[in-house]
Amino acid sequence: MALGIQDLMKDTAMVASLAKDAKDAALLNGVLMRTKEASNSAELVTYAPFTLFPTPVPKAVFQQALNVQTHYNSLVDKISQNANFLNEALASTVEVDEFTSRLFEIHRQILKEGSSQSVVLGLNRSDYMLDQKDDGSSSLKQIEINTISASFGGLSAGMVGVHKHILKVAGRLDDSMTILDNNPAAGLARAIAKAKELYRSERFSSSFKLLMNTVNQYRLATFTNTFFPRAVVLILVSDDEQNIYDQRCVEIELMKLNVITIRRTFEDVFARGSLDKEKKLLIDGMEVAVVYFRNGYVPQQYKSQQDWDTRLMLERSCAIKCPDIATHLTGTKKVQQVLARPGVLEQFFPNEPQVVEQIRATFAGLYPLDMGPEGDKTVAMALKDPEQYVLKPQREGGGNNIYGSEICKVLQEAKGSERTAYILMDKIKPTPSHNYLLRRDSSITVSNCLSELGVFGAYVRQGKEMMMNEQVGHLLRTKSSVHADGGVAAGVAVLDNPLLY
Repeated sequence: MALGIQDLMKDTAMVASLAKDAKDAALLNGVLMRTKEASNSAELVTYAPFTLFPTPVPKAVFQQALNVQTHYNSLVDKISQNANFLNEALASTVEVDEFTSRLFEIHRQILKEGSSQSVVLGLNRSDYMLDQKDDGSSSLKQIEINTISASFGGLSAGMVGVHKHILKVAGRLDDSMTILDNNPAAGLARAIAKAKELYRSERFSSSFKLLMNTVNQYRLATFTNTFFPRAVVLILVSDDEQNIYDQRCVEIELMKLNVITIRRTFEDVFARGSLDKEKKLLIDGMEVAVVYFRNGYVPQQYKSQQDWDTRLMLERSCAIKCPDIATHLTGTKKVQQVLARPGVLEQFFPNEPQVVEQIRATFAGLYPLDMGPEGDKTVAMALKDPEQYVLKPQREGGGNNIYGSEICKVLQEAKGSERTAYILMDKIKPTPSHNYLLRRDSSITVSNCLSELGVFGAYVRQGKEMMMNEQVGHLLRTKSSVHADGGVAAGVAVLDNPLLY
């Protein structure tokens, strides 16, 4: 199968023809982005960057990533409920990382006031690479888990049609049939809709619930629509969004479920939003049931104190937050590193050794940079052989990691406890493949590529009861091996599909 794709790549005339077809297929399948020069205009769009051919991925590894996702969902949820664990894990980080510190201050305030909502909604994506060892063996290793604004669940569905079409045009009908159907946006929307349903049900008092058992459905519907009008889902967005169509895919799936959405920025919420005496979140006169964050995950997205005040208001409300502040903090790199310590996973799954084994099997080597002998040992290890490691700050969005000689520079220049803003991770070394990366206005040349597999998870918990816990789809991103770091939104990686073998 993989050999057949490699043979196609050698036919330059065929490649040029397929590339034209592929770009049209991307537009027809909605694999779209707005342009940098007109990021707020729907009048000028282009295809999101993608690979001409799907990338071969071992079926066993792919299945391993899918199978462990519900366990990661549970782990994230358990950590978010453990205030002592988060406090201990992030104690050194909040002292030196201002962004994490400000998030944690909101977390402290919510803990002090008490949560206004018993329903928790989590939409995350766990990212992996296939680590190739010197002896020829390979294993799935986690890069990170994204607990806020996990993107490309929408455009992934369109990529299925693109690669199926290209393989058929190329005469690879059997290969085209192995491309799996994949629509993460539908699963993400289903979880949002479930959370919204629970929000509405919680507004009924016990007397109203009793009424539900004594009146017929028609009268009940009339009653609830009169006294409990339909609440909306707020999608918190930036005012400059190239990747809007990925977000729109989730909105369309929500519309299919009769869920109304509104798009607002931090500035909009501050200007036109408020909490009533019951802490209901109201925006432009509409009650908000769920806040779905597609913004607010990097420092640059908080342009002023006003934006931080708005984030706090959202967290204090009884709207369901996706993620809530504790779940946001659970996705930090420091928490990822602490989880890799012996005995830590067992704290969250004390009677489930098989779950611990499945999760731990995906861990790469992770090392602390805390002040003290253990951190000093990590620094010495990194300085001795920096090419074997990655230095990771507490940031999302891609393009933030540090490699090679830059690791030495950062660690040597770090003053006092500044190094605790980072963690050190073993550098994963996947086997390269060849592919054509199609970007707007770029030449069509074959590239040596590395790929990263993401798996989407969705869960909804009400009180102590898990109401939904699912793996809802996957994402493959591929980049040229000349780039050490960066995702699709950062302009480095492109969208792809796994070709299972």
